[in-house]
Amino acid sequence: MHETPPTTSPTSPAAPAEPLSHGLKQRHLTMLGLGGVIGAGLFVGSGAGIAVAGPAIVVSYLIAGALAMLVMRMLGEMSAAMPASGSFSVHAERALGRWAGFSVGWLYWFLLVVVLAVEATAAAQIAHGWVPGVEPWAWVLLFMVVFTVANLTAVKNFGEFEFWFASLKVGAIVVFLVLGGLAVFGLLPDTDPVGMTNLTGQGGFLPNGWSGVVSGVLTVVFAFGGLEVVTIAAAETDDPARAVGRAVRSAVVRILFFYVGSMLVIVTVLPWTAQQAGLSPYVKVLDAIGVPSAGQIMNIVVFVALLSALNANLYGSSRMIFSLAERGEAPRGLLKVSGGGSGGSTGQVGGVPRRAVLASVAFGFVSVLLNLLWPDTVFLYMLNSVGAVLLFVWALIAASQLRLRARLEQEAPDALALRMWWFPYLTWVTLAGLLGVLLLMLTDDAARPQVLWSAGATALVLLVAVAREWREREGPQGGMSGSPRR
Repeated sequence: MHETPPTTSPTSPAAPAEPLSHGLKQRHLTMLGLGGVIGAGLFVGSGAGIAVAGPAIVVSYLIAGALAMLVMRMLGEMSAAMPASGSFSVHAERALGRWAGFSVGWLYWFLLVVVLAVEATAAAQIAHGWVPGVEPWAWVLLFMVVFTVANLTAVKNFGEFEFWFASLKVGAIVVFLVLGGLAVFGLLPDTDPVGMTNLTGQGGFLPNGWSGVVSGVLTVVFAFGGLEVVTIAAAETDDPARAVGRAVRSAVVRILFFYVGSMLVIVTVLPWTAQQAGLSPYVKVLDAIGVPSAGQIMNIVVFVALLSALNANLYGSSRMIFSLAERGEAPRGLLKVSGGGSGGSTGQVGGVPRRAVLASVAFGFVSVLLNLLWPDTVFLYMLNSVGAVLLFVWALIAASQLRLRARLEQEAPDALALRMWWFPYLTWVTLAGLLGVLLLMLTDDAARPQVLWSAGATALVLLVAVAREWREREGPQGGMSGSPRR
């Protein structure tokens, strides 16, 4: 693999500005980081983790959250020093070579547009329950059109949607924590103090031993996916370096508080044996403490969480493929932006990569169609093929940070406004942790297909990356020239 051209050096002052709008504010970015990972995986999926780990699910969330926090710290360090709309894809190219940037960029884009179909379909099912006369496919179409329009206009529209979506989710969790805390101490009407009985009863704090904790980690670690979009969005703020640093610092601590705090309330208020996979533990707790219409309230919160994730994934996928096009790793036609802006336009309407948005939406529609027609065959294979991609992306982030940190300390130490803790030891610990999760997934019958299919998809993308580099090296002799690059 050849080295990246000098123009992509982490310290190169000649790197061209990106023609994107700077319409996102600090409040948008902070709330995006805070609400980006608070979704259906927490509100509903956490029930499966409690079922296998018991009260020790709190430890599972601490372990998974620590991994996510370390990855985000590394990503924040690189993004604050070298803001780019392609975020970790750009960092991987600068650190490891074009093959790495190409591979992680396309894998992440594929991950987002496939998961987008799951979110759109799940939100449509909830809406169909409220309005049975409207078929789910019609709801999917409506959601896709609304968020496509929002992403095609101005980036501030995306920011406003996410700000209010995230505010509702965060508000719901705060209310839940307050009500749950009052229930624990018997401060709600007609309730007695719960105490710590449910943490130590029904088999104790570790009813399934440490193997249950490990199974819980495998169940919940993917719920932290989505934080990466913060560093992608940072490139569209007025002060990317400062914005991403503040967003990363605030988001990881608050998310750990909300996730771990929620789990602690849930397993304290109710016995862990009362939870079931597929049913929201939040609904169970709210029902137990006498909140009327708890199920419908949580349906609304989950519905908003799904739409929020759909909006964020559409944004993230469009910016990732735009960045790939900027570097010659995707069709150059995707570089067209609205308003004819270039050179980092600060306009609020111009500077939107509309063709990149439409390309992502088009594949998203294909994914939705496959999910509606063949959810248990074709789409299931697609979903499995991205099941473990997040772990591969996180591993490449860690590997990139290992190399770029050393370069930055030599060439531009002042750019390190946000530093990874205890470098390089915690970076190596993170890599080992991610490898451990992958190996454990291989021993789990339910998770193994995801690892194998994801490994196959990754190998295919790597093969394409290697073939492209080989073809470009042979270009002058074979009459083929490499793709133009920024």
